Amino acid sequence: YFVLASHYRGPINYSLEQLEQADAALQRLYLALRGPAEAAPADSPHVRRFHEAMDDDFNTPEALAVLQTLAREINTARDAGDAPRAAARTGELRMLGGILGLLGEAAEQWLRRTRPGAVAASRSATAPVNENPAETLSDSAIEAQIAARAAARKAKNWAESDRIRDVLER
Repeated sequence: YFVLASHYRGPINYSLEQLEQADAALQRLYLALRGPAEAAPADSPHVRRFHEAMDDDFNTPEALAVLQTLAREINTARDAGDAPRAAARTGELRMLGGILGLLGEAAEQWLRRTRPGAVAASRSATAPVNENPAETLSDSAIEAQIAARAAARKAKNWAESDRIRDVLER
């Protein structure tokens, strides 16, 4: 995801913050993929916009924006209780992500495993260690933690952001 977020002819900013943002963006996509999916339509507004982005000099940042839009629409549909619409958009998200080589893993599996490259060295000393692997966060608790981490990052409260990240990594 990190490499695709930059245009192929532009420079890539290799920083910890950029890597964490790419990881969070990919995590949002996988969170949206939880639940049933329908076969993706061959010609929907999202599919057209995605193909237009790819036809526009391989504009992968815009293609990723389409994926993020789909994730947002899936979450909105689920919140509204519109399961058929959420399932249709989930199918589109999985199909379009697959074109970019993303979202090939089952969402629950991806969300539960510790990802290689996660920054473990910067764990906060104040974060409690989960000694009992049976204690896991519910999906809604994970989403609440992600939202809280995003708010902490926006407020530049790096210690709190790191603490929440450490909780989510366990």
